[in-house]
This record gives sequence, C-alpha cells and structure tokens, in this order.
Amino acid sequence: MTAILIEREGPVAVLTLNRPTKRNALSLALMNELVTTLEETGKDSSVHAVILAAAGSVFSAGHDLSEMTCRPEAEYQKLFDVCTKLMTTIQSIPQPVIAQVQGPATAAGCQLVATCDLAIAAHTAWFATPGVKIGLFCSTPMVALSRAVGRKRAMQMLLTGEPVDAARASDWGLINEAVPGAELERRTRELAAAICSASSFTVALGKRAFHEQIDMDQAKAYAYVSEVMTRNALAEDAQEGIGAFLEKRAAHWKGR
Repeated sequence: MTAILIEREGPVAVLTLNRPTKRNALSLALMNELVTTLEETGKDSSVHAVILAAAGSVFSAGHDLSEMTCRPEAEYQKLFDVCTKLMTTIQSIPQPVIAQVQGPATAAGCQLVATCDLAIAAHTAWFATPGVKIGLFCSTPMVALSRAVGRKRAMQMLLTGEPVDAARASDWGLINEAVPGAELERRTRELAAAICSASSFTVALGKRAFHEQIDMDQAKAYAYVSEVMTRNALAEDAQEGIGAFLEKRAAHWKGR
C-alpha cells in the first residue's frame, strides 16, 4: 500500500497521508515518498496549488517511534535529516501547500502543519508537541512552531506538551481557520481555488520571496523584495494584470 495517495482536481494536487492504522506516523519511508511526490509536483506547471490531507481520524502523530528505539547514531541523524528535507521541500516548491487537518497533529505532525504555507483545521482537530513527556524534546518541530506562533506560545507547547485546540491554534496563528468538520474539504478547496485564480508565476515568485525575507532584518528584507518587485513588474503576467485592471476586464494569465 502506497504511503501517499495522489489525486488531481483540476489545477489542484491533493496529496493524502495514507497510514491511518499507524496514525499517519512519519516513517522514514513515508517521508521519502512525500519528498519525492512534492518534488515531482513542484515541477508540474499545470499544478497551481497543493492540498496536504490525511486518511483516517488522525492527521499525523509525528515520527514513527518504532523507528526510534535502539538505533545507531547514523540512523537517527538520517531520520531527522530526511524530516528537515521534507519541511524545506514544502516551502521550496513553487505551489502553495495547504494543510487540510481533520484530526490531531502532534510532534512532527504539528511541525508539518506549521510548515505548510496555509492550514485549515476541523474544530475537532488539536495540536501538541508532547515529546518532553517521553524524554525526547520536540526540537525539530520547534523550528517551524516557533516561527508560526512566536516564542512564548511555542515554549508553552514545547515545555508542557499540552494540547492546543483548533480555535486557539487559529488565534495563535498555527492555522488559518478552524471550521466544522463537515465544511473542512469545501473550505480548503475554496482557499485553493482563490490561489489558482491568480497568476501561477506571480504566486510562485511571491511564495519564494516570502520564505526568503522572513528571517532577514528589515533593511535587508526591503532591499531584497524591492528587487523582487522590480522583476515582477517586468513580467508578462504583471503587465497583463495591470492592463486588465485599468481596462476593467478579466486578466488572461500565461504563467510568465
């Protein structure tokens, strides 16, 4: 059974974690498969947005703990290196990635949600970094989590391991919205459709610029994005969009 299901809904690719009996734990095999799938999806210009979903009642319970007992140092390092590659791949592909979170997302599963560009969760979903309770601090999840919710809130989650419900996760910025479970799929696709209505060239340029500038100091960030906007303004889609706005007509994107 494949660990990742792939479906196409027009310009949207839906990737589904498919280890429901294992709570969609991020085994080494699953992470490698997801990296490969994301890389291939990123090269497909007909895909304008990606939805990351999960089968079963749990979004992801994090690392597969059966792979983390009595292993040599090199195997642990490989596991966390692949996890890091997965997270950086999500942010490096040109298409925005939306997490569709139907259930609990814990430890590296919480990291996965925090890493995605956008996230919609069902009201019944919840989030936690409980590694501290088993003697394994959630250090890799900490990177994405602290950037999503800020220092104090991240430390609260990391030091206590206590769950955060979807409403609070939305308030904290870990997810964009919390919605009734029956509306989760519809709302996620509405968000994807809004993204797909824009120029894929412009969206890809903007996503890359966002992740590049986020950790720069303000002066460097402004210098960088000024160059980006200059390149953007020269692009064919930008000239088409400006012309369409001035002429009060629909724009016709060419993806360049």
